[in-house]
Amino acid sequence: MSKMSSDGFKKVNKDELKTRLSEEQWRVTQEKATEAPFTGVYDKHFEAGVYLCVCCEQELFESETKFDAGCGWPAFNEVLARERVRLVRDESRDQVRTEVVCARCDAHLGHVFNDGPPPKRKRFCINSASIVFRSVEERQAKARQASKE
Repeated sequence: MSKMSSDGFKKVNKDELKTRLSEEQWRVTQEKATEAPFTGVYDKHFEAGVYLCVCCEQELFESETKFDAGCGWPAFNEVLARERVRLVRDESRDQVRTEVVCARCDAHLGHVFNDGPPPKRKRFCINSASIVFRSVEERQAKARQASKE
């Protein structure tokens, strides 16, 4: 029997996840690795839609909040809903940063910095390997399908 999380979603099974994710996605989300800059599929991606956690498919960022920070990773100035991520002090690599983690499944997403555009001044620097994109059309179709179930 699958265990449910507190928000009513099926918990992510690590064995299943390891078979479903690419090696890069696993390293980034489960081992807190960072993809090389300017290599991720979503760095220069600006289609309208929403970005989801690659592990649990929780919606995290809307395309309207994405901007080109020139840093080599997808950058967003805010999260779709604050309760969808956890911010964790990260003292790895001889520096202090704030890690961004999916609140539903604990996947490592990236880091947040206070050097983004006004007025929020936030730059959620997210690994492409930790997210998946759903277009406006795909999102609407999924919502229609869910309403029929």
